[in-house]
Amino acid sequence: MNLSTRYLGLDLPNPLVASASPLSRDLASIRSLEDAGAAAVVMYSLFEEQIDWESGALDHFLSHGAESYSEALSYFPEMQRYNVGPDQYLELIRRAKESVRIPIIGSLNGVSPGGWTRYAQLIEQAGADALELNIYYVPTDPMVSSAQVEERYVDIVREVRQHVSIPLAVKIGPYFTSTAYVARRLAEAGADGLVLFNRFYQPDFDLANLEVVPHLVLSTSHELRLPLRWVAILYGRISVDFAITGGIHTEEDVLKAMMAGANVAMMASELLKSGLGRIGEILRGIGRWMAEYEYESIAQMRGSMSQRHCAEPAAFERANYLKVLDSYRPGFQPVA
Repeated sequence: MNLSTRYLGLDLPNPLVASASPLSRDLASIRSLEDAGAAAVVMYSLFEEQIDWESGALDHFLSHGAESYSEALSYFPEMQRYNVGPDQYLELIRRAKESVRIPIIGSLNGVSPGGWTRYAQLIEQAGADALELNIYYVPTDPMVSSAQVEERYVDIVREVRQHVSIPLAVKIGPYFTSTAYVARRLAEAGADGLVLFNRFYQPDFDLANLEVVPHLVLSTSHELRLPLRWVAILYGRISVDFAITGGIHTEEDVLKAMMAGANVAMMASELLKSGLGRIGEILRGIGRWMAEYEYESIAQMRGSMSQRHCAEPAAFERANYLKVLDSYRPGFQPVA
């Protein structure tokens, strides 16, 4: 079976890509992902806050004590101690490109246009094959309109596009008034691919200590339905590549993603939970399924279940709501 696919101009041997996660935080793990069969690796995200913090720390130690006597300069900390997050990130990309053959996709996570977007260019210079821009923005100001939120996304993508020539994918969340419109605007701003969807982690309440605490829950296959639906709707309408992330756990999940129209399926939670051996198991499962149903390639099935190729295109829209509700049959008997 031919499992090859093409994503962001990159020829990949299969559609399984390791999404941004702690699995790419060191060179040994990246090598292990390649050995396990991952077609590409998206680096863990470099955050706007990390870059801003480093810039602030650098400014502080350059200006602090500027009026002191020269003898006091010996008390200044060594500058390399403060070049941690961003510089280490760029160095890891350089080392990964020297050590593995699979594509390395950088990841930038930010919420506002600004100087941090210059790091897109530095990631390119470090050797990344492509860049995934993860825009994680939660608008909480009741005076900010949906149009302003969308324009912020477009401005960020346009600014990053001006800094890099490598392929650019944009990872977004599902909470837009018009997802299709935003997808088109991002493509027009310079996005070569869209990654659907970002998971907005919700805080929890610690009742014992009366604190708001972070709470990370790994995804399940049930989360696949939302990105599956939107990729199937957008396929053939927006001229970008698509990646589905969140809810990819089995060979069936990958096959569904391909049939919806995705170029690749991105996986992290399943690997964190069950180990890297799952990559090989899933790829073998895809091969068995394709042989059983007489598919010769991933390209043959891609988009076959998208809205444009579906016998019931309304199933992706409002008509599906009534159909789903009507399909439920409670499994209990009334008491006589």
